[in-house]
Formats: sequence, structure tokens, C-alpha cells
Amino acid sequence: MKNYLLGLLIFIGCLSPIQSISANDEEGEEGISKIDNNMAKRVGVETTNLSSRILSQTIPVYGYTTIGAEQLFQVGARYNGVIKTINSNVGDTVNNGELLAVIESNESLNTYKITSPVSGVVIHRSGNIGSITQNTSLFEIVNYQTIWAEFKVFTSQYHQVKVGQYIDIQHGEHVFNSVITNIIPAKDQPYVLARVRLNNTELNLTPGQLLMGHIRINQFEVDLAVEKVAIQELGGILGVFIKEGEEYEFNPLVLGRSDKNFIEVIDGLSKGAEYVNKNSYLIKADILKSEVEDDD
Repeated sequence: MKNYLLGLLIFIGCLSPIQSISANDEEGEEGISKIDNNMAKRVGVETTNLSSRILSQTIPVYGYTTIGAEQLFQVGARYNGVIKTINSNVGDTVNNGELLAVIESNESLNTYKITSPVSGVVIHRSGNIGSITQNTSLFEIVNYQTIWAEFKVFTSQYHQVKVGQYIDIQHGEHVFNSVITNIIPAKDQPYVLARVRLNNTELNLTPGQLLMGHIRINQFEVDLAVEKVAIQELGGILGVFIKEGEEYEFNPLVLGRSDKNFIEVIDGLSKGAEYVNKNSYLIKADILKSEVEDDD
């Protein structure tokens, strides 16, 4: 909100009285603002061209990251004995085949090595040098190269959700996509879990992080579509601002189907029209300002 107001004040304050054209001007035009190209660039007013678009209808879901049973490895001593050396502690990253500990067998008195069966992170260690090994694991190692996301899909939604559907996942400011790997019931809960396998080599996710997802349940192509953020309302009518030269004119639209980011244009514009898709609210504010001044 602070950035919005700052941009609005800078923009309106920099415009001269002759730059906006309202209904009371001699030309009788309404809903037009004239902005120098340098000024438009300075305040972040950007345009794009109207084109066809593939829209994706989605279901919003929420979930969290977790690890699968296949990612957790428990490493123990083959033969009971005395721990002679320990090479890894909790939190250490180990590679497949890396030395974890050396044990002296109680029976043969020979020493043997315990190595890591996988690359991962040590999350638990039991025993110290000189301790006697028991029939329990000495190390627990988790492979984080793959991680799972589990999303709750409630009763009203799950008939639309299927294995193999694409899902767009948001974590903070980052967005990535994957597919639903499987769907499992949640015991005594009014939802099922849509599980998604994620390649974590670059995502750097850890278990327990909250995620938001959009499951794509339908895709269709439309002849024309504008960005939702470009839509403004003037006089109770929805439309966008069309740029011609240095003039921005409000253009009413008949709108149709939509997805998260785009909305179909049924009537009101032709393909290739240049419309404002960034900071269109600044142009609206300039027009409204001029109309108020004309009424005074």
C-alpha cells in the first residue's frame, strides 16, 4: 500500500494540467490521458499487445513439504562391538560410501567400517567412541535430493483431481510446477492428500514448509485475453487503457472465462491492440483527478 500511494503521488504530481483530457474539454473526449513516454517509463506504466492465450482453470490447495519413507535410511553395526571412531555428527552432509564409523567386533576383535548407503544429511546419531553397539541404528540419514509435497483436497474438490494433473506450486516468492504423483486418503479426515514428488536439488526445501498450489483441472485456448491486473473500472464499466502514441484511452470490454492471471476478451478489442498491463491504476487516477478539477 505504501508503494502504491507513493507511485500515485509522484505520477499525479508530475503531470501538467494539459496532459489529461476529460469530458469537459473542448474536444469532448472522456476517459483519455496524455502522458509523455519518458514520464510513463519513469512511473512504470508498461504496455503489451492483445493476443490469443491458453487459459488454465485451477483449484487452489494448501499443503506442506515432507519426506517419504524411502528417503530415510537407518544405518547400524553388522556385528556388536566397540565403537573405535565416529566420523559424522548430526547435521553433517555425507556422500554415498563415505566413512561414518569404525567398529571392533566383539567376536573376532577385527575392525570393520560402516559407510553411508546414500548421499544425505545425518539427522540422528547414537553412541560415542568406546560405547558398545546395540541392536539399534547408529545413524539416521535423510536424502533431501527429492522431497514430497502433500496438499489437502477437500470433498467438494477431489472428484476434479486426478493423478498426472499439473500443479503450480508457490513457496514465498518462488513458483515452480510439477505433477500429482498419487492421491491417498487421510485417516479420519474430510480430505485426501495429493502427493507431489519434487526434485529438490535446486529448490532447497526442507520438511514442514508451507506451500500453496493451483491444480490445473482444465485448459482451453481463447482468441483474445488480457492480463487481469490490467482491468480497471470507470463509471461502473470494466475495461483496459489502450495506448495510441502518447494517449491512453479507456476501452470497455465484454469479458468471459478466466484463469489465475488472464481473462478472455469476448468483445471490445482486436488482436494486436496495445494495452496497459502494468500500473494502469495510475492512468485511472489521472483521469479521475482531471474530472474532479473540471467539476470545480
